[in-house]
Amino acid sequence: MNVAAVRPAAVELRGVTKSFGDVEAVRGVDLTLHQGEVVAFLGPNGAGKTTTIDMILGLSRPTSGSAEVLGLRPREAVARGLVSAVMQTGGLIKDLTVRETVAYTASLFADTKPVDEVLADAGITGIANRKVGKCSGGEQQRLRFAMALLPDPALLLLDEPTTGMDVEGRRNFWNAIRADAERGRTVLFATHYLEEADQYADRIVLISRGRIVADGSGSEIRALASGRMVRASVPGLDGTIEARLRSLGGVDQLDVRGEQVVVHSKDSDAVARFLLTETAARDLEITSTNLEDAFLSLTGDK
Repeated sequence: MNVAAVRPAAVELRGVTKSFGDVEAVRGVDLTLHQGEVVAFLGPNGAGKTTTIDMILGLSRPTSGSAEVLGLRPREAVARGLVSAVMQTGGLIKDLTVRETVAYTASLFADTKPVDEVLADAGITGIANRKVGKCSGGEQQRLRFAMALLPDPALLLLDEPTTGMDVEGRRNFWNAIRADAERGRTVLFATHYLEEADQYADRIVLISRGRIVADGSGSEIRALASGRMVRASVPGLDGTIEARLRSLGGVDQLDVRGEQVVVHSKDSDAVARFLLTETAARDLEITSTNLEDAFLSLTGDK
């Protein structure tokens, strides 16, 4: 028998809803995260991300449906040290040093990884004796990451994990995350840096208005938002040309900025053919939909 095949899912949400009075924040979410996956959880403000993460962490219970973490109830998984979370703000005492903060956190657990090991994993050994209040925002975020690594969790939830980090810090952070995933740790992260989601996540899950609207790799998400952007300079651009463009089949968005026109269309060839043969268009470009365009299209956050 394949042992991997019988391992419980890292996260299993089935028909999960969550209501606050008359407000339905989460509306029937089905989501399975497999062990060892790195998954980006994206959505506009108010989409239901935080409410869903709270249920995974056992901070609240579904109004209906079920939530399991590693085959256990979320609170039980957290109590066993199987789950850690890195939040964007809070949770630090500014008068302690970095090492003292990690050591104090370690004292709250029955069994943890060595303090020096998690400091090294988080890339903050060099600032171990620095007071937390003297650390930059990015350094404090790496400190939170080190604290989360102490119980060696099987599931790690990250909220805007690289806020305040410079380019090198982000690269080192994601290299560490990828190494953890290769050892079997599951990572679910929420971010507004769409390029990070595209570059580092195995899967991207988009949530909008309490429902999952897309789930797949970055390329699969981009493919769901069909169409391409056609951009050109059109001397003499007027209302007649605009009307002709809008009448072409497949055009679903048109933006005019002086003589610059940007057209989103499911038939970019037809748009390009019209501009090049029936107008004085020049400098025409056709580009594929990027992740940001797909995000806006699929979540309706326009």
